[in-house]
Amino acid sequence: MTAPTRRLDWDDLLAEGRAARLALICLGVWLNAADSLVTSTIMPTVGRDLGGYALFSWATAAYMVGGILSAATAGMLSARTGLRNAMVAAGLITAAGCAVSALAPDMATLVAGRAVQGLGSGWIVGACYVAIGAIFPERHLVRTFALMSSIWGVATVLGPLVGGLFAEGGHWRGLFWAFGAQAMLFVLAALGLLETGGTSVGRRAPLRQVALVLGGVGLIACADLASGALLAALLCALSVAVFAASVRLPTRPGDGLFPRDAGHPGGVVGAGYLANFALMAAAMGFSVYGPALLQKLHGLSPLVAGYAVGFESVGWTAAALAVSGLPLRWHGPIIRLGALCVVGALAVMALVTRFGPVAAIVAAAGVLGAGLGLTFGFIGRRVIAAARNGERELTSAGINSVRLVGSAAGACLAGILANLAGWSTGVTLKTANATSVWLFALAVPVALVGAWAAWRVAAIKEDGPPSALLDP
Repeated sequence: MTAPTRRLDWDDLLAEGRAARLALICLGVWLNAADSLVTSTIMPTVGRDLGGYALFSWATAAYMVGGILSAATAGMLSARTGLRNAMVAAGLITAAGCAVSALAPDMATLVAGRAVQGLGSGWIVGACYVAIGAIFPERHLVRTFALMSSIWGVATVLGPLVGGLFAEGGHWRGLFWAFGAQAMLFVLAALGLLETGGTSVGRRAPLRQVALVLGGVGLIACADLASGALLAALLCALSVAVFAASVRLPTRPGDGLFPRDAGHPGGVVGAGYLANFALMAAAMGFSVYGPALLQKLHGLSPLVAGYAVGFESVGWTAAALAVSGLPLRWHGPIIRLGALCVVGALAVMALVTRFGPVAAIVAAAGVLGAGLGLTFGFIGRRVIAAARNGERELTSAGINSVRLVGSAAGACLAGILANLAGWSTGVTLKTANATSVWLFALAVPVALVGAWAAWRVAAIKEDGPPSALLDP
């Protein structure tokens, strides 16, 4: 593809009023991306200031479980109230959660604030995915996903830098106030750029599915707080089963939280959802515990450790942008390659995280991120393209839902392993050594499930003209 043709493709992407709305979507993704990277960087400092190491993983996991319910209902909320009203409400809730986190006197209050932030952020990102499915033609989906990945790249540069500086200065509370201000900016932008009004006020509320999602969130919470490893593992497994049941629950067309094909891994939508869930779950251990492990085992500062972990996002962004313009015939092989990268990177991390060298850990993080970047854009395009008539926006929003569920399940599993190793009493060299191997070794089987599903998506032949990305 020549450079002039690429410029014309980007001009087409930004035409017809899509540029401003794309900027709004990027701002919503930025709120989630920067929050994740900054929080992982400052958490060792927050843990020392507030205590409560038994709740260490919940600073991340509570944010995710709060987002699960909101992400699962984002499609329905946007349809009933309109994108503008949904985004405004989500931004206000996020700002409120930031205020609670900034004022937290102890770890339990911080966890509560993070849950509220996750609730608002889940609606924000879920509504952004709805907007992608509603605003952008199929031919632009891969590039739109690649741009969303590039926001993670920017956050990778700025997040650990800002987080590390505030952590080393002991002013981590100011970061939450800064995120609250950005959430209010998102509210103002949504008010100015989007139309009001819902489109499906006659839809029935899927109360049974909502109840199952709530039950799954509650089981994840109980699993991470359980005193015994066996009980925690059983509760975590049961939570995944409940979420799977909520996806497979039969509903009338248009009345569900998820598209009707979501629970069938033999098809593109079901396999794509499973791949997103399992690959995100497998990668979460490094995001949650990577900074603390690098600081304790290899003597890195919070700033440097944050950048080392953030290299995963660099790999994700670089890979997603590099392949976003490839023609359709390359999509299947790239999906397969990305899945193999995730499995291989986690296996390498299990071998090198304890003893180093740090360069090998950083390189594995980059390959892990690259694997996710190679797979998710093309899987997302295929999932949305395979949506049934009338379920395009719902299918698009579901991508974020299953990623959040996978992230929460992965954080829960990582928390169980870490507390079993002794993190509940503090981060010592002994607990860090014990965690550094099993955290990643046990993630490999989960990644293999995601790789199988990704290969399934890559293998299914697409019907109709390849309209997403054509050779010029």
